[in-house]
Amino acid sequence: MLLNISFLHLIVLICSLFSVSSLQLTAKSIANSTTITKPGCESKCGGLTVPFPFGIGNGTGCSIDPSFDITCNVSFNPPKAFLSGKNLEVVDLLDAHILVKNNVGSKCFDQTGALIDEDSMNLSLESTPFSFSDLNSLMVVGCDDLVLILGYEGRNFSSGCISLCSKKEDIIDGYCSGIGCCQTSIPKGLKSFVSSLGSLNNHTKVSSFNPCGYAFLGEPDKFIFNSSDLSNSSFGNKVIENVPVVIDWAIGNGLGGYRCSCNPGYQGNPYVSPGCIDINECENENPCDGICNNFPGGYNCTCPHGQIGDGKRNGRGCIPQNSKSPILQLSLGLCFGFLALVISVTWIYLGIKRRQLLRLREKFFQKNGGLMLTQKLRLNEGRTEYAAKIFTAAELEKATHNYAEDRILGRGGYGTVYKGVLPDKSVVAIKKSRIMDVSQIELFINEVIILSQVNHRNVVKLLGCCLESEVPLLVYEFISKGTLYYHIHDGGETGWFSWENRLRIASEAAGALAYLHSAASTPVIHRDVKSTNILLDENYTAKISDFGASRLVSLDQTQVTTLVQGTLGYLDPEYFHTSQLTEKSDVYSFGVVLAELLTGRMPLDTAASEQERSLAAFFVRSIKENRLFQVLETRVLREGSFEQCQGVAELAKRCLRLTGEERPTMKEVAMELEGLRRFTKHPWSQTQQCQDEETLGLITEQSSDLYAINMTANFMASGEFSGQQSLDSRMMLQIHSPR
Repeated sequence: MLLNISFLHLIVLICSLFSVSSLQLTAKSIANSTTITKPGCESKCGGLTVPFPFGIGNGTGCSIDPSFDITCNVSFNPPKAFLSGKNLEVVDLLDAHILVKNNVGSKCFDQTGALIDEDSMNLSLESTPFSFSDLNSLMVVGCDDLVLILGYEGRNFSSGCISLCSKKEDIIDGYCSGIGCCQTSIPKGLKSFVSSLGSLNNHTKVSSFNPCGYAFLGEPDKFIFNSSDLSNSSFGNKVIENVPVVIDWAIGNGLGGYRCSCNPGYQGNPYVSPGCIDINECENENPCDGICNNFPGGYNCTCPHGQIGDGKRNGRGCIPQNSKSPILQLSLGLCFGFLALVISVTWIYLGIKRRQLLRLREKFFQKNGGLMLTQKLRLNEGRTEYAAKIFTAAELEKATHNYAEDRILGRGGYGTVYKGVLPDKSVVAIKKSRIMDVSQIELFINEVIILSQVNHRNVVKLLGCCLESEVPLLVYEFISKGTLYYHIHDGGETGWFSWENRLRIASEAAGALAYLHSAASTPVIHRDVKSTNILLDENYTAKISDFGASRLVSLDQTQVTTLVQGTLGYLDPEYFHTSQLTEKSDVYSFGVVLAELLTGRMPLDTAASEQERSLAAFFVRSIKENRLFQVLETRVLREGSFEQCQGVAELAKRCLRLTGEERPTMKEVAMELEGLRRFTKHPWSQTQQCQDEETLGLITEQSSDLYAINMTANFMASGEFSGQQSLDSRMMLQIHSPR
């Protein structure tokens, strides 16, 4: 309802004034009996109020736990508060969050590209029960800068952000979308991280208007990017004073602790005796026109004997039961007439607002290329049964319960995906992007037309779009079994995840990418191939998804110059250094996926040693050093034949070559994987495996190692690798060797 409730209360109060000859108002002061600290403890540090469970002083017992101690530094005027043991100045203490002053990392260069000033971003919550809130974002400001962040305590994760621009006129004030400013989210529960701020060309190309790059963690709603920030020498101070870092707190620990609050009708500090006490509404400010009756947690109003009404001041009050006073009749008539006028005005107002909403949606429809899309759909009418459908904003709002939080399937760098149920009970996935570049409308419309006509069993189907909102919405078919990443790394339903199924999924995904590269009417480069973008349906069939970063390529083009986008660990190094996007960039990323399926390792493992941190480099090095079968996952070793594992590994190695021209095409990759799938085991291989296991069971641990070494050496010397025997008998040397 657009009509304010307090306004209705005011109308009723006017009616009560008309119907009662006189009204006496009394007021009583509210006694401030709330206790916020333990007895004998200070409650103020400068202008900051410090309530229990926090406490001022180190080891004074004024807090619930030493980790909740607040150090009050009186050397400042006024004094400043800091988290105990941490150089983090506290700005405010809220019910669920702590706001602390920021710390900004920066790098400044002169016109020749020489580094003249550098500050690091140092924030850590180690050894505390607190964690950085996911309300924060990692932000980069600059035209030649990138930042990498690695979380290593509380929540392991890696992410990054790159901000580029060639001239100041390209900047859009208020937008932090990669042009002069970039931001990326962080996960909940992060306690410590390391970050690295770098520059691609040491600002030599933009030094005239942007000599420095900055990186900081903070609440994005408190930071509004402006083009003047690029040349502002005091930009770091601006962030420190205006953009706080949000920290989650709870008693116990930052992820699984607890917090207390008083129920409605009570006041006080729930952590300090006497805790929450009842608010006596009848004493503090009598809300009743009649008799006020207080009870724990609330109150009610009644009228004296012989009077009627609800007894409330802001309600119908109390009037004589049989009163027929002309003044009362006149006042009631005026009241009802006034109410009728207000209702009429309200309906007129709602009608105007509805027409304004329709005009706004029509404006968005035209701005987002709705007329262009309609014309193209008419031209394609009758040519294909897979034409895109144009959904209305009302349809998708209803399908997602107005984009409720419980309908969110996932969040990514390009937007949020919601689960929706259409009127025909079909389930869909609705992608709501973050921003839309007006200059790319025609490309967006062409992309919708092309992708809606893609008809491949291993590509997530684009059903249509909605152009009536500020940012266009895309509607895809719903895939139920989650991502391939989840089944590799997070321990999904592992029973079905055999070597045969892994090889099938790889073959299906490769076939879909090959189709997009060469068989589609207009070639499509995915640009963000990774295991999280390979979905599995109810039959565990692979589906390529998330074309938010994809690019359409005309048939006469071999490469496209574009802003580098992708995911660390999967990103083609040649594309990263040259910004030249080709189909071979998808091939490299797919090679990382093959390595994941073979080893079960993360594409980027921040907890591993430097040599094993990047899966791509570690996998290729393992093959070159003849250590392949030491890094394969145990189930792959147990179920896969030697020829299949060797073949897939060599194929992945070719996909991961640093030069794109040396990599195979996706069509060649798909054909090789399909050939390896059809490679069946020899009938006697299983018997041989059982014989080996029986023999190994009869010998000692020391002789077992010698047996395995001799057995492997005999195979190597004889060259008998064509018998399709199981890996259990051939690779004992690798299995028994320490990893």
